[in-house]
Amino acid sequence: MPARTDGSDVTDSADAQGKRRRHWLRWTALGVAVVVLAAAGVGWWLYRKLDGNITTDTTAEAELLKYEKERPSPAVNAARNILLIGSDTRTGAGNGKYGKDRGTQRSDTTILLHISAEGAGATAVSIPRDLMVRIPSCTKPDKSRTKEQFAQFNWAFEFGGTACTIRTLEKLTKIRIDHHMVIDFRGFKKMVDAVDGVEVCLKEPIDDRDAHLKLPAGRQTLHGEQALGFVRARKSIGNGSDTERMDRQQQFLGALVNKVQSDGVLLNPTKLYPVLDAATKSITTDRGLDSLRDLYDLARSMRAIPTEKVQFLTVPRRPYTYNANRDELVQPAADQLFARLRADQPVAVHPGDSGTKEQAAADGQPSASATPSFAGRNAAEGACR
Repeated sequence: MPARTDGSDVTDSADAQGKRRRHWLRWTALGVAVVVLAAAGVGWWLYRKLDGNITTDTTAEAELLKYEKERPSPAVNAARNILLIGSDTRTGAGNGKYGKDRGTQRSDTTILLHISAEGAGATAVSIPRDLMVRIPSCTKPDKSRTKEQFAQFNWAFEFGGTACTIRTLEKLTKIRIDHHMVIDFRGFKKMVDAVDGVEVCLKEPIDDRDAHLKLPAGRQTLHGEQALGFVRARKSIGNGSDTERMDRQQQFLGALVNKVQSDGVLLNPTKLYPVLDAATKSITTDRGLDSLRDLYDLARSMRAIPTEKVQFLTVPRRPYTYNANRDELVQPAADQLFARLRADQPVAVHPGDSGTKEQAAADGQPSASATPSFAGRNAAEGACR
């Protein structure tokens, strides 16, 4: 039988190849779909895990609702005020080495973070734990009440937890706190480890037994345990004052901000996840920030702020008149700072002591027309200068 000359052999061969190609494409598409679904499943699992790590503070919310009528008005221009509280609780694994657990805790570090509208800037104001303030009557954990009293600021957290701290600060500053976060020792250490440590520069060596810290002078990278000791050390560095300790905390936080932004942590899921895992496991926050989406929105808003617009300062303070181991506000500088934050107006910082440049130049009466400059630093300076 003669071979066909109409090209059917070629056509049959091409059809077979087309079928195999379509078959391969279908399986490839199916494989890709499976991978995508698996990745989405893992992503959803990770999201749920991180979201479930966060502890919601409903107790503070319920307590604050009782005093809604006496609380300040919300911030203007959609600005936000977030209170960050570092708890010095001794309970929990790894925390006991910093002191005996007596069943109470105090706010070891308190920072008022003001985020301006539309990402124009962020100002972190440290509140001295030894600042003498008027603490209102607060509800204790056992449901009994404390009496209103004049005492050091961090006692408010011991008396009535976060709600008492917020009410005390709002009465002092007339600034409404929109959200709050409480973080313990373990969370701080794990976050520093998650970014592979933070670099600091030491002018002198440190040997502080209470802070479990021994470091040589010079440039070096601190990891979790060392970083915690560095920001908590007090007796063995400088003059041993809480003001110098807050200054180190500001330096370290500035360096941490630089590390996060320069390493692209916020844009790299493999780097971001350990940071988020450490943070979410160790924070207690209000319902406005108790989801991963809320925290992501906060991180995104902070990421949009240029590093040089992120500023750290300590509220203008000086030794308390009747006890040099306590603090009191420097006026009118403190009230001027609070007023500018309430109005979401610019606040500039300069290196130096508490107060303002204008105050030093005009014997305590800064110019109302100029933007005041308070002692502090911006995040771009970091801890190594």
